[in-house]
Amino acid sequence: MIVDAFNGFRSKKFWLPSKYFSLNAFSLTVLTVSMKLPVDFTSSTQGNNDKLARVSSLVFMSTAMGNFVTSLGSMEDYDIVLNLAALGILVVTVAGNVCIHNAQMRGFLDVIGTLAEDIGSSVFMLLLLVTLCSSALMDPTAKKYIESGYQEMHKRVSNEKVDWGKFTINELRVVVRRYWVMAETGSPQFVVGRSVTCVMSGWMCLLMALTLLEAHIRVTLLYRSHCFVNVSSHYKWSINWILVIQSIGVVLGSIAPLLRWFIAVQFKSSKLSLRSFKEGFKVETYWTQTLVDWRDSPLSLQIRHYKCRKLVHDAKRLLLNFCIAVQIVIVLASKLVLLISAPCVYGILFCFQCIKNLKACDSSESRAGTELDFRQYVLLLESEPGLPEKMLTNICNEMDKLIQKGKKKIPKNLIKLLQRSVNFNGVREFDRGEIESLHTRDLPNCWSLPVVTLTSIAISLPNIKNHKAKQLLVRAVSEGLFFVKLIEKTLYSNGELESLRNTADVVWVGVELYKACPQGRTHKEMLQSLSSTAEKTVRDFVNGRDDVVMQNPLNWPVKIIAANSMYRITQTILLAHKDDDQLTDEKLFKLLSIMIADIIAACLTNLARVITLKCHRNAIKEREESIRQAALLLGESVEILEILQQLEIPNLDPEKAANIEDWRAYSEASASA
Repeated sequence: MIVDAFNGFRSKKFWLPSKYFSLNAFSLTVLTVSMKLPVDFTSSTQGNNDKLARVSSLVFMSTAMGNFVTSLGSMEDYDIVLNLAALGILVVTVAGNVCIHNAQMRGFLDVIGTLAEDIGSSVFMLLLLVTLCSSALMDPTAKKYIESGYQEMHKRVSNEKVDWGKFTINELRVVVRRYWVMAETGSPQFVVGRSVTCVMSGWMCLLMALTLLEAHIRVTLLYRSHCFVNVSSHYKWSINWILVIQSIGVVLGSIAPLLRWFIAVQFKSSKLSLRSFKEGFKVETYWTQTLVDWRDSPLSLQIRHYKCRKLVHDAKRLLLNFCIAVQIVIVLASKLVLLISAPCVYGILFCFQCIKNLKACDSSESRAGTELDFRQYVLLLESEPGLPEKMLTNICNEMDKLIQKGKKKIPKNLIKLLQRSVNFNGVREFDRGEIESLHTRDLPNCWSLPVVTLTSIAISLPNIKNHKAKQLLVRAVSEGLFFVKLIEKTLYSNGELESLRNTADVVWVGVELYKACPQGRTHKEMLQSLSSTAEKTVRDFVNGRDDVVMQNPLNWPVKIIAANSMYRITQTILLAHKDDDQLTDEKLFKLLSIMIADIIAACLTNLARVITLKCHRNAIKEREESIRQAALLLGESVEILEILQQLEIPNLDPEKAANIEDWRAYSEASASA
């Protein structure tokens, strides 16, 4: 619970989403263990610490349940039903045992001391269980409502998407911020966290914590001189540790419910004074829609007898009508607590505002004006007021911090390499069509495979005096492959070129970790040696093979695909420079470096599209994390995008721009024209 609170404070999500402490089997098991005292019939509670420890256990249970509320938003409906059923069994068992124990020990001093606290804690525990069930019933309908709003907003935003090759850094930042606001305000946990039931649960957790405090003070003062105070506990010295640990747990665990209570009141009551009292107590449809659907749905049981079927159906309707009435009562009670809590929250906010006004606030005022544009991307439920300005500011600031965090990881070596590219001719020049194919069907190309092949050739050149140049090239390509692989993974989602990408990964491990050994005294001898070895490897594999599967080059083993790429690229280099007797290893290394830079630069022109694609995910669970990655990626690639904007990017369709073969076809057509 305290780790969730720490993470919430660090990210300025003061509604404190549940990440580590949620309603699941592990948490319920630990809570069951901690409920040893309330369900123990065999031990007496004559000592002060025994009495207080029983109360602290009940209060701790209620505090844990208060922390469970937001975790319902990130759970599937089936998991919610199972975990709530398990929690209900535990709560009812504990409350029942407390009642039985108090009834059995009625009139004895070990019960009279904390009888009121025991009963009150049990009642509040049951009320928290009902509140959790109320939130769970609202959750499916609220998710559908928010998801519909997100999809509609996504259509509107996608119509204003950034065009490939025609983008600015500010445009990308605006796109990421729009989706960030949509994802954060539409987060299922945030939707539950700002609901009125969170007001109720936070308020009850506060009362429970005060109950424990009152019990500590009253029992210590009232029974200080009682003859049973010094009676030894059945739990001996451990009872003191149980009391201390659970009391600390109540204090720390109350942070999240109280902050959620505060945030929910701040959110829900931001326009309460502008609305009528009657409208403020309106029960929105998403609270009861699930129960109404269950009530009106046909029976799943196959009952042939008409009267029996009608009787069962009427009983089901009667039961669900009762549940709907209970749900309405809970919501109305929560809204009443909201109305009572609003003046307190307004008072606290007023004090903070007075302190804030004493400081210079020019920067915050200018920022508020720019963020008003993003209010239209806030996802809200029916009749919810607008998001408070401070919340929207924190949401946008968090995205800006992610971009700044990404800027700290700018690939400096890659940027130096990209600065060598003045055009994209290397995309066309690394492989020539007149090279003899080693198979009836040519292998297509992906971005990463020619890059790693060219790099392995470049660092294998025998007479390169500056070994630092090789090291810098390997580091730059390593940084570039991070972006290249990300682009391929995002844009080649059908897996068609997966074998080529896997080959590039395997080859790069050898290049990066083991480097390459020169295979000749001159670059021509080395290239000829590499070409001959690669050709022999491919021909030995292809000749005499009747396997239908292996007739498709994409099904070849990694070693054969790598050899085919090496053969074609080395033959292309030999053909391009066969009459150039003055070509030195140093010059060839420079030419290959420029060719590598051209290919990586051409691939990185798809970065803007990848960033925008990462902003949108249909799966709610993946949405926030995907946009987080997009913001970090934008920060890392700011200087890369600035370099690309200085180049003359061809007028290609975005779908074709993702494919290196389409780049090559366009480049060859432009060169011939």
